[in-house]
Amino acid sequence: MRVESNPLWSIILAGGEGERTRPFIEQWLGCHKPKQYCTFVGNRSMLQHTLDRADRLVRPEHKVTVIGRNHREFVNETLEGHRSGHVILQPRNCGTAAGVFLPLTFVRAWDPEATVVIFPSDHFVFPEARFLETVRRGIRASHILQDRLILFGVRPSHLELDYGWINVGGVLGRSGGSCVRLAGSFLEKPDPMEGLQAMANGALWNTLVIVAKVSTLWKLGWQSLPGIMERFERLGARIGTVHEGETLQEIYQDMPSLDFSCELLQRVPEHLGVMELEEVLWSDWGKPERIVETLKTLGKKPAFPSEILQRPTSPLHSISHVEVT
Repeated sequence: MRVESNPLWSIILAGGEGERTRPFIEQWLGCHKPKQYCTFVGNRSMLQHTLDRADRLVRPEHKVTVIGRNHREFVNETLEGHRSGHVILQPRNCGTAAGVFLPLTFVRAWDPEATVVIFPSDHFVFPEARFLETVRRGIRASHILQDRLILFGVRPSHLELDYGWINVGGVLGRSGGSCVRLAGSFLEKPDPMEGLQAMANGALWNTLVIVAKVSTLWKLGWQSLPGIMERFERLGARIGTVHEGETLQEIYQDMPSLDFSCELLQRVPEHLGVMELEEVLWSDWGKPERIVETLKTLGKKPAFPSEILQRPTSPLHSISHVEVT
């Protein structure tokens, strides 16, 4: 596939509160801090890792990070030393659907012909070079398959019942040695028998890392989520005017909390292409036990004291892997 000169932007999703890791982090730090701002190992937070990852792929000034308005106290420390980009303050957390379409509204206003790469900020990937090469292949594929979102999946290493799973179909095409496959059905938080069957059928974990044309994602938003898209359309018309801030506040007053995977991806499988992140270790660090098992697997020393894991109030058991510098 030949790469076109389409403008490329990155969107970093960092607006979550990290409620499932709250007890663990409060034991460790003595206060709550959303996990994306925490440095669990090494000297960079999860968000800093994600920002650096995006800068290796996209021009830094084309980076848009969405954070919670109540996270402002953490932002200066996190963004110190990071090159230019845009930070958008989300009035409140209304789920991943609003989390995606809020920054997309700004990218669309600034560069309507753009292609975007969407990164959650609480995921661990290793090795990063291989991960980014696969994403680059997805970008090339998106230039050809412009009516599709390119969604990245990971082959399960164990029976993880809290992840979303994607059943995949036949081959749509190839990009740099990676297959782009048809998307079948989605499976959210399966029971053990469903999970085992999905593994046997070659299903992948849904990473929510996505490459798409802005125009394609916007059209699919209107198709699946007209209730919130009317709000973001209104905001888009006010970006760059004196009414931008008040309009943002207004649309969030009654913004429904919706899940992007359940409310959009699952409804439009015919508009998806799925690429596997082959030979990439990936973990959603939404649970403390995944952080612990990742560090244990890679032989990395955690930044938190090991005795915290034995405290009776800690919700830890043990689970999956990591690398950091």
